[in-house]
Amino acid sequence: MSASTLERTARPRWSRTRSRTVNNRVPLAVSTLKPHQYDLRPTCASLICPDCNTWVPITGLQTKKPKVVPHDTGLAGTAPAVRCRLGSNRLVTIDVTVKKWQERLEDGNSETVHRRKTTVLRRPKVAPASAVSQIAAQKQTATTDDEPGNGRPLWLLREMKWASTESAVRDADTRRAQLPDSEAPLGAPPVPLKTLRPQRRTS
Repeated sequence: MSASTLERTARPRWSRTRSRTVNNRVPLAVSTLKPHQYDLRPTCASLICPDCNTWVPITGLQTKKPKVVPHDTGLAGTAPAVRCRLGSNRLVTIDVTVKKWQERLEDGNSETVHRRKTTVLRRPKVAPASAVSQIAAQKQTATTDDEPGNGRPLWLLREMKWASTESAVRDADTRRAQLPDSEAPLGAPPVPLKTLRPQRRTS
């Protein structure tokens, strides 16, 4: 396979170039960018190209006409060689001092730290208190060990108990009504026939 058939990749971005070509666009003012979008330190002066969103070195920072170096839109050596035509060789206006940039950058970092999410302790969910009518209904449906009702209302349990003993009660009432007036039930003490009046003791 010949070298001409190989796909070209993005070239490295040198901090200093010998190209005297200057982009005809309006110079890019650093103040229009956010503090984290550019770096004004002399050892690594660079910015994010607004056209391709890649970090690009600034050449000629100490001269009167600093500009963005020619660059491709992708990573050097890996991405295809696509030249950023709009952003390459564009003049840069350094209208922010290094001290002011550092202050803005530190202020932005401190605000970001304060905006970070804190750990939220979720409170356990508490069931709402039952209304008085609901408590009364629960008491009516409650059962004891002596009265298993399988969740039936208390009034229904009473009706069922009365239905099971109703015939025996009515039979007892019928037999009691058939006794003659002169006779007393068996096992009952005799009824006194004379009126008893207490007498005072005499000393």
